[in-house]
Amino acid sequence: MWTAIIPVKRLEAAKTRLRGAVPVDRHPELALAMVRDTAAAVLAADTVAGLLVVTDDPEVGAAVREIGARVAPDPGGGLNAAMRFGADEAAGLAAYRVVLAGDLPALRPDQLDDVLSRVAGRSFVPDAAGIGTVLLAAPPRQPLDPRFGGPSAAAHAGSGAVALRGDWPGLRQDVDTAADLDTVLTLGAGRHTCGLLRDLGLTPECAPAA
Repeated sequence: MWTAIIPVKRLEAAKTRLRGAVPVDRHPELALAMVRDTAAAVLAADTVAGLLVVTDDPEVGAAVREIGARVAPDPGGGLNAAMRFGADEAAGLAAYRVVLAGDLPALRPDQLDDVLSRVAGRSFVPDAAGIGTVLLAAPPRQPLDPRFGGPSAAAHAGSGAVALRGDWPGLRQDVDTAADLDTVLTLGAGRHTCGLLRDLGLTPECAPAA
């Protein structure tokens, strides 16, 4: 059983490349909706024993606690520092740990279960473009050593992590741009993301993620 970790910035600073996809005053709602859908899918996975969200945003903390996640304070120092703290200190090196991006609204629990069943050592899943990383897993007693940011797939491979390949479109499709959001809608997004986009009149239909 795995402990999952998701780092989340304060909503007003989250997903800057996505700004403009929805009205400016609704941007924090979109970021939160994607976090909620990602967290719900993670907690529904059979192989996940618990979810730890590393954040200093009180709204994020309240939202994920409602669905059963734990919350740890962001230690500062950026995304990789938050992941290291959540995985290696808060969860602890004795656990099976997996960190995920918080912008995976099309994630399906069975996809996460399939990925985690294949992990034999420190492993990662590249994003849909093959450049970034959406998931990094580490077994007990092995430090997470995250290298997120920029061409992180190459950085993780260079650090000795094994790339996992499979048909996991909902897992691999993170949302950095408006085009990514359009792709997510074709895959099927979670109810919070779908509901917000319907409310804004940006999509007449939105297939559920699961």
